[in-house]
Amino acid sequence: LFAEALKLCAKAGLVKVGLVALDGTKMKADAALESNRTYDHIESEVKRMLAEAETKDTEEDKLYGKGKRGDELPQELQDRGKRLARLKECKARLEQERAEKVANKKEKLEARQKQESESGQKQRGRKPKEPDAVIRADAKANVTDPDSRIMKTRSGYVQGYNGQAMVTEDQIIIAAELTMEENDVKQLIPMIKKAEENIAALELNDETIGVVLADAGYCSDTNMENIEPDGPECIIATKRDWKQRQALRESEPPRGRIPEKLSLRERMQRKLLTKRGRALYKKRGQIVEPIFGQIKTCRGIQRFMRRGFEACAQEWKLICATHNLLKLWRSDKMVFNET
Repeated sequence: LFAEALKLCAKAGLVKVGLVALDGTKMKADAALESNRTYDHIESEVKRMLAEAETKDTEEDKLYGKGKRGDELPQELQDRGKRLARLKECKARLEQERAEKVANKKEKLEARQKQESESGQKQRGRKPKEPDAVIRADAKANVTDPDSRIMKTRSGYVQGYNGQAMVTEDQIIIAAELTMEENDVKQLIPMIKKAEENIAALELNDETIGVVLADAGYCSDTNMENIEPDGPECIIATKRDWKQRQALRESEPPRGRIPEKLSLRERMQRKLLTKRGRALYKKRGQIVEPIFGQIKTCRGIQRFMRRGFEACAQEWKLICATHNLLKLWRSDKMVFNET
């Protein structure tokens, strides 16, 4: 549906991708913060429920014979079975997260050791600690929707997901994806690629994305290294919102040639301080931020109705598709079939 809605907007001439902006918003899951449990609690609950199930099986074997059951499983036990499945999923998710963190730490430690060995010098900064395979006592998972995460917002914490949107100047969403990552930093490159795929499918006379605007949440050395030279130009804030605005107000535009020894982050900051960079980045907020207000405040969609990552990801696409259809309806550029 999202792709079809985008095609209708394109036919109406509403999809112009010379300048686009990327941002994310936290969407509440159909699960409460109070439903989070620690690994130890989940493990003990799984053991208890498995023991109860085994006791029940033994009782049924005595009554009806081994492997037989008197009638269909009572509803209360069916519900218990579903809960047990969710608890096992939570337990597996915490174990997987811990394994990924251990592997990531180990990789960083090995890379540091290799660099020190090759250079013959110790690297500056704190040395990464040896990875601990034990799951932290405060690590939690939600037993109602195990895929959802605790996420920080300006107004506090929510149990939810991070909805990403790439938006045109006409506030048409050209890419909509959901992530379980609280931070936006890993979403820049995947969202650019997804937006390019969606635009290519529209066949807009070889029109390609020109400039992508993003706030400091997407700024990292890894992202700047992975920006395709032949792809869209990226203008990314290198400082938090108020610090970036202050820098743009107080700093003079740079002059002369770009110094050769600047880091990627320093080059990006220099680009932002140019007259062109200032003018373009100033549009970021007015392009992308209003769509989240329109979805969450005007339409009242602040929480997903379904559970699980895949279901919520499809729901997010549906929400964004209907946003585009509303934009099309209000634009007076509806395209009707004459047949």
